[in-house]
Amino acid sequence: MADITTPLTVRDIKGLARDGKDTFHSVLLIKRLTARVAKNDNPYLSVELGDKTGSFTLTCFSDNPAFDLCKSAGEGGVLRVEGKVDYYQNKLSPKLLRAEAVSPDQLAGSPLIANLVETAPEDADLLWLELQEHVAFVQHAELRATVQAVFEEIGEPFRAAPAAVAMHHAYRHGLLEHTVHVARACRAVLPLYPEVDADLAMAGVLLHDTGKVIEYHGDLATARSRKGILQGHVVLGYQLARKAGLKAKLNPDLLERLEHIILSHQGELEWGAAVIAATPEAVFVAQLDNLDAKMGMVQRLLRQAGEADEFSEKHFGLNAALLLTKPQK
Repeated sequence: MADITTPLTVRDIKGLARDGKDTFHSVLLIKRLTARVAKNDNPYLSVELGDKTGSFTLTCFSDNPAFDLCKSAGEGGVLRVEGKVDYYQNKLSPKLLRAEAVSPDQLAGSPLIANLVETAPEDADLLWLELQEHVAFVQHAELRATVQAVFEEIGEPFRAAPAAVAMHHAYRHGLLEHTVHVARACRAVLPLYPEVDADLAMAGVLLHDTGKVIEYHGDLATARSRKGILQGHVVLGYQLARKAGLKAKLNPDLLERLEHIILSHQGELEWGAAVIAATPEAVFVAQLDNLDAKMGMVQRLLRQAGEADEFSEKHFGLNAALLLTKPQK
């Protein structure tokens, strides 16, 4: 396939006519790859391709020359593709015409990397500095030392990690961005609820998702690690907090309450919580976490929307298609 100097982004592709006449060239990342079998026993791949502007999923059957290429490239592989615009159930699902792998050597030093990797819209260095301010907000010495000990252990990976594989803040620095956003919300809302202990709530906010540093791995595409699959970030975060709390000599009552915030912050058992929130601080943190997770989904859909889009595709986390146009005033 000839070299493409100006490949189309996913946003560009979504802006093409839906009549099936347009073809496109692009350089995209394999974000998700799932092997399946059709009703006629024909194997096929469900391939999610994307860049920093969005993603789409296409089907590649075993008789397509790109089938073996996609399998060998795997998740995190980069492809130069030629496709034809097509939609299925109102979702962009192009027909893959041709593909070739882009090697790590070809990517090294290339501007393509910046186009492929989605990052938090806010500056990561400034977010990290702000995180330190939120740590300093915790006045109780042993609670603050507990938080500091966790970030001394996981600080560098935490700065770059995504907050999810796909659901919310699922991009580089997304975990840092999400944590800072929840901390901002915590400080803004705390005056409304004097029943909530401010130190304990902020410590819980800062540590609630730290287990995701261990749960996820991958440079270009994010996947769950062995520990992430077998234990999950709730338990992994609990372990980090307990280790740090014992090191900081945090009293047993505060340590148990902090652990409970982490174990319950997912809100519901079916959402991954180990227990249901049963302290004022745990209820408070779980609700703030859910708010920012949902609004993170909204913000990302708005960022990735095309100029002509009125609604997004249905988002699993929101259980709805999002209206993308601004209110008319």
